Amino acid sequence: MSMQLISRSMVSRHLAILILVLTTVLGIGGCDKKDAEADKAAAQAPEVVAVPTDPADTAAWKKYLASVVMQNMQGVKTNRPYMYFIPSGDSEKAVSDRANQLENVQGVVSRSVLPGNMMAFGGPDSKITADFVVEAFANAGAGSFKDVVVLVIGKTEDTDRIKAALATSSADVRVGEMK
Repeated sequence: MSMQLISRSMVSRHLAILILVLTTVLGIGGCDKKDAEADKAAAQAPEVVAVPTDPADTAAWKKYLASVVMQNMQGVKTNRPYMYFIPSGDSEKAVSDRANQLENVQGVVSRSVLPGNMMAFGGPDSKITADFVVEAFANAGAGSFKDVVVLVIGKTEDTDRIKAALATSSADVRVGEMK
């Protein structure tokens, strides 16, 4: 009988030590996981890029627009938004590029976009970008963009007409202000 008591006592003691060790290891592992998650979040923090001063510097504008898009991804369920750079100017190339882009976007608008996605528009000239978006969504069906974020990067004075043009589509319209 004393042997059984010793065995049970030792088992209980070893079990208590094992539980203490496991709790400690899991606690330390959880801290490492929290640190790793914090590091990952810091690494994913969107880069803030200044507004380019040269309207002809397409690469700088695209980098700027991408940074604004990354800052406005709240509620978007995909990590690949549809991004459209709208060139400025009245040159033959700029006008042709906008016309091609408009045809492309009108095709997307006519087919709609799955909920949880984002369509983002921006370029050096806020008025041209706003005109583009208004024209692109002119034939959007009622409710066809419900739960889709449409981000337009431009100036606040263009906000009201953009929102009015997209109102019937039920899109979540956001305006990223160029600063």
